[in-house]
Amino acid sequence: MKIRERGVTIGKLQTGEKNCITDVEGVMVGHITLEYPLDDDQYVCTGVTAVLPHGGNLFREKVPAASYVINGFGKTTGLVQVEELGVIESPIMLTNTFGVPAVTQGTLEYILRTTPEIGDTTGTVNIVAGECNDGYLNSIRALPVKPEHAIAAIQNAKPEKVEEGAVGAGKGMVCFGYKGGVGASSRVITEEQSTNEYKIGCLVVTNFGNRDEFPFNKYGLSEIPPKTKDTPDGSIMIILATDAPVSDRQLKRFAKRCGIGLGRTGSHFSNGSGDIVIAFSTANKILHGSSSMIETAQFIRDDHPIMNQLFQAAAEAAEEAILNSLSQARTTKGRNGRVVEGMFSH
Repeated sequence: MKIRERGVTIGKLQTGEKNCITDVEGVMVGHITLEYPLDDDQYVCTGVTAVLPHGGNLFREKVPAASYVINGFGKTTGLVQVEELGVIESPIMLTNTFGVPAVTQGTLEYILRTTPEIGDTTGTVNIVAGECNDGYLNSIRALPVKPEHAIAAIQNAKPEKVEEGAVGAGKGMVCFGYKGGVGASSRVITEEQSTNEYKIGCLVVTNFGNRDEFPFNKYGLSEIPPKTKDTPDGSIMIILATDAPVSDRQLKRFAKRCGIGLGRTGSHFSNGSGDIVIAFSTANKILHGSSSMIETAQFIRDDHPIMNQLFQAAAEAAEEAILNSLSQARTTKGRNGRVVEGMFSH
């Protein structure tokens, strides 16, 4: 169950109907989860998660995007071009650290299959992938994630409420010494004069923090010390979506506010943690094949009061998504007989 069903309310803004990143219309999420034993007490406990900004062809209809590196101890693909051009043209793929090359290849194969002009009559495609290190539970050296798993995650993508917890890319993750994983949340903002309604949705893969950092008292929860020993510094991938008409520059401003939500949960962005935000807007699509010299789009003014509400929404949604990952993750076994307890599995 989500953290709100446990009596914990985060922030002041209204959540979306599903309290999920897919409250932003058009956004789709798919998982593929891998779990099976290997020889010599090794165990596969990992997966892939795909976030699609819309259900059409993302190369032909790109979306404004930005990234923000809170702490850069991470391995990603595609963010250099996202920063340069301010668009995303592929699904956003999440997996374990050593799975990034295979997931990038699988995603590339999928896009080449569905978009035959790439690399022929037009340019190449920029694949966006991010990771967290699930090596505490997952036999990461066995390289269990294959290109076909990326394709399956994309094909599994749906606009419905996202499955959370120990699934997809979150299957083997550990957060604050408890079982981490995938979490999601959303916020709805209404502009008073125009009554225009905008949504911000967030999806995270949590794999960070030590057992003594989580502020149980702040959330009115009873602390139950995990049996898990301290795990290495981890990471968090944060994906932020909105239907508000904002530019890539403004999206970076939203992405920075996700760090506030992360900090509220007790993280101090440790040395070995890769804390990375990828943000996009579905409001203005950029056509790849346009012959027009001028691109025209409308954006919210930076000094309009609704921008502060959108900043607040980004912080609240990130914080609640992290808590939802903990609330929904169940106790999970992994390699070398290791078991990581869910925070609420007692």
